[in-house]
Amino acid sequence: MFVQELWRYPVKSMRGEPLAAAEVRLDGVVGDRLVHAREQNGRVVTARYRPGLLGLAGTLGADGEPLVDDEPWATPETLAKVRALTSPDVELARFQGADRGQRHDVLPLTVLTDGMARAVGVDHRRFRPNLLIGGVDELEETTWPGAHLVIGDVVIGVRKRRSRCVMTTYDPDTLEQDPSVLLRVVRSFEGSVALDCWVASPGRIAVGDPVTVRR
Repeated sequence: MFVQELWRYPVKSMRGEPLAAAEVRLDGVVGDRLVHAREQNGRVVTARYRPGLLGLAGTLGADGEPLVDDEPWATPETLAKVRALTSPDVELARFQGADRGQRHDVLPLTVLTDGMARAVGVDHRRFRPNLLIGGVDELEETTWPGAHLVIGDVVIGVRKRRSRCVMTTYDPDTLEQDPSVLLRVVRSFEGSVALDCWVASPGRIAVGDPVTVRR
């Protein structure tokens, strides 16, 4: 098994960017989910009910600051673009302080295997993984909760299978919705695809690194 792809999502609920290598710390991939959209009451705005956000590209600039469609995130022009897809009272803000399920919905890392993606039969980007592990039998990832993934010096703890939501029904390129995707996940995969994971030992990961499972 090996690291097939690495992803980070500098702006929550927007498209992410693939990486050749990444620093992984206790709070996840460096540069992941630094900025979010929020309502005036502080509620985080996500693509669950504002799917238009998935049409914007969140990347990280050379200075470490997030970009939205290659423009700085903290500009009036970017805010206007986000508001057009959400609502007029939405703001963009950095995540500050403890997560409490806001920055990362559950845990800092989402891990998906190529085997599970094949089994579901849709574009794996719908599941927004941080790591895509290649060389895995179709449903093997379902046996990994409670185990650790060892990638060089990095050790990733697998907490549980990840429950999926309506975001998986949107095509990552066209945003066309296909409700049958989530229906298939619920009926055939107990509503869960990919794994909620935490970082036991931080370090650097690169595409192509071998992966072993320690039980």
